[in-house]
Amino acid sequence: MANYLERIFDDFKELARSKRKENKKFFARLSKHEGKKLNAQFHAMHKEVFAETDCLKCARCCRATGPLLTKQDIGRISKKQGMKAADFEASYLRVDEDGDWVMNSLPCPFLALDTNKCTIYEYAPKACRQFPHTDHPNMKSILPLTETNVRHCPAVYEMVERMKLSADI
Repeated sequence: MANYLERIFDDFKELARSKRKENKKFFARLSKHEGKKLNAQFHAMHKEVFAETDCLKCARCCRATGPLLTKQDIGRISKKQGMKAADFEASYLRVDEDGDWVMNSLPCPFLALDTNKCTIYEYAPKACRQFPHTDHPNMKSILPLTETNVRHCPAVYEMVERMKLSADI
């Protein structure tokens, strides 16, 4: 099964990579749209695509990217794990080049690889709960992040491909 997943991920990575220039132009056009209209379009597409998507069949977000953790996330997770925050940080986290707390390894250590389920789902980091952020209340403010997420999340990729076909964009 691992080879099958790797092949899907490899194919997805190449597909997403092949659309990079096209998506850059598309996101430049999106940045000129009025915020409320952009929100409505993304939120409708988010609802449509996620009604058809089973994230447990992919878990690419947990395998290939990691969340930024807030101090609140660290406190909540470490408490639920029965650890001191400092011990949790030492065991699972590192500070990245931007000064943010991130997981020190990928895939996420809290991903059950056999089921693609999060073992801390009930108290997962805020960034995980909100990923891929395509229902964010101000999509215009996170367009660069969304453009990046096209390369990491097949659902975001699909949303953007459908939006490209829309007469409203």
